Amino acid sequence: MNNILVIEDEVNVSEVIKAYLEKEGYRVYLSNNGLKGLELFNTIDFKLVILDLMLPGISGEEVCRAIREKSQVHIFMLTAKGALEDKIEGLNIGADEYLVKPFSPRELTARVNALFRRINTAEVPELIFDEGRLIIDSDKREVKLEGEDISLTPNEFDILHVLASNRGKVFTREQLIEKTMGYDFEGFDRTIDVHVKNLRKKLKEDRKQPKYIITVFGIGYKFGTD
Repeated sequence: MNNILVIEDEVNVSEVIKAYLEKEGYRVYLSNNGLKGLELFNTIDFKLVILDLMLPGISGEEVCRAIREKSQVHIFMLTAKGALEDKIEGLNIGADEYLVKPFSPRELTARVNALFRRINTAEVPELIFDEGRLIIDSDKREVKLEGEDISLTPNEFDILHVLASNRGKVFTREQLIEKTMGYDFEGFDRTIDVHVKNLRKKLKEDRKQPKYIITVFGIGYKFGTD
């Protein structure tokens, strides 16, 4: 069963989300409080968290950080904070998608369905690069760098895997968005750039001469190691 946790203090909003997603066959759990949401998250195996930012008790940003310390679960932020800087901050602290209120329940459902289609798609089990220095395991969704586990968000992992699976092929930002976030993702132009910046930091890339994720100026990115 694909369990989904909705942490949202507006009862009408959370009930609508629950109704739409349960029609699609998902098991949906609701929490109207950040601390209670974290307690629930620690007791059940969730595949997706839909998280409001403006919550009583502790903020959604704090909830997101707490979840990211222990899990790579997919996180959709659902909030009235629609400024570009808010979106960038959301991605930086670990969100995979950022939806601004008011939103369409049908659009949210479509994005959730697209996410689970990607999750359930079989992929090459393991990619090894740089004489074993970098290992990408798609079955476990794990990345090891020099023998140490690297904690990536789901979108960061998907971007890295798409590039590494097609070594040398150049992808535009739009192509990466389509392959990793779904056909109808309505993010902003800097979404991929923010994820790549975070990826490079975690992979200990040289900012001036990155080894793994190479910028192809005017086009997009490619995976560059032999």
